[in-house]
Amino acid sequence: MIIEVKNLIKKFKDFTAVDNISFTVKDGEILAFLGPNGAGKTTTIKMLTTVLKPTSGEIKIGGYNPVTQKDKARHSFGIVFQDSSVDDDLTAYENMYLHAVLYGLLRSKRAEKIQQLLEFVELWDRRRELVKTFSGGMKRRLEIAKGLLHHPKILFLDEPTQGLDPQTRNHIWEYIKKMNVEEKMTVFFTTHYIEEAEKVADRVFIVDQGQIVAMGTPDELKQQTSKDNLEDAFIELTGHIIRDEKADGAGFMRQAGRMGGWRR
Repeated sequence: MIIEVKNLIKKFKDFTAVDNISFTVKDGEILAFLGPNGAGKTTTIKMLTTVLKPTSGEIKIGGYNPVTQKDKARHSFGIVFQDSSVDDDLTAYENMYLHAVLYGLLRSKRAEKIQQLLEFVELWDRRRELVKTFSGGMKRRLEIAKGLLHHPKILFLDEPTQGLDPQTRNHIWEYIKKMNVEEKMTVFFTTHYIEEAEKVADRVFIVDQGQIVAMGTPDELKQQTSKDNLEDAFIELTGHIIRDEKADGAGFMRQAGRMGGWRR
């Protein structure tokens, strides 16, 4: 298993954002973490990607412990955060080059790899333009290219298409599915778009109030709930109550001034 999680817990003072979850992900699998606002999705992915330290539990990412082997774990995955991490005051090429240097990509390989990935996400012709001039969809595509630069085994995506129009969302998923097939890359993504989970993922974990309440293929989840579609199955498992983002650990991190946290 390329991702192993056992009895994972994250608390913020008296609030439990992630409540004793366990799961595994196979090499080359596309896994969706699907849940309403405040379910604990972002808190989970931040623990998996070394940004947050768990309160308790065990994690293995590509065979490495992200708490005690942080640098080795980081080299095994790429990450596209919910909030943009590209520098608006640099060009697309400069953003890619800076990331290549930070990850120790060989100087002789940098230009070739950057061109390959910018062509892959259809931004090579815009490489000399400042990112501040890019649309939201273009920035997301640049984020994906940057996350793939060091040839990771796993690609983590936290709400990768949030706020994008349907055409751009479909375009981005085409890139991701292509990388999954061509590179045998494991993809782990969080989303609250039910149609994305149903269309893209091999398996779906439905999370609510910090716990995994169901897991399986979309068809298995529909069978478990005796529903005809995944949306009805999702509502059956998580209820009809509208959720408030304050229930998620993200609110606590913002209050503590630690939300932006990718620090080496």
